[in-house]
Amino acid sequence: MILFCDTSALVKLYIVEVGSDELKLQVQQAEAVAVCRIAWAEAYAALSRRAREVPEDAFIIEQAKSALAADWPHYVVLEVDQPLVERAGDYADTFALRGYDSVQLAAAFETGRISQSPIFFACFDSRLNKAAKLLGMSCL
Repeated sequence: MILFCDTSALVKLYIVEVGSDELKLQVQQAEAVAVCRIAWAEAYAALSRRAREVPEDAFIIEQAKSALAADWPHYVVLEVDQPLVERAGDYADTFALRGYDSVQLAAAFETGRISQSPIFFACFDSRLNKAAKLLGMSCL
């Protein structure tokens, strides 16, 4: 099983939140963990925002960023190219998704297409999970 983490899931691997323990268990059981290239920027933005909003967490956030940087080479990273963004555009229209959510979904779908393996989609957005299920993916 390949675990595809959208950014909402990826951040939970580095900051303790509701769902972090279950997600970490899934990571241990996965053959591979895949992410979309944009998850790097989205994760850093989310972590930086938290550091600004909760200054006492700044040290923990810097540790989380360092851990993400150390782990990143171990992830299967899906690149964003023209066919992927075209599929994402279709998904945005079909499933009424936001732009980057549709890119994440298209990257997860592409991961399954390339690997010909079942994809377990880790995401903490109900609309995005519903779309992933309609595309045949299992969800957290």
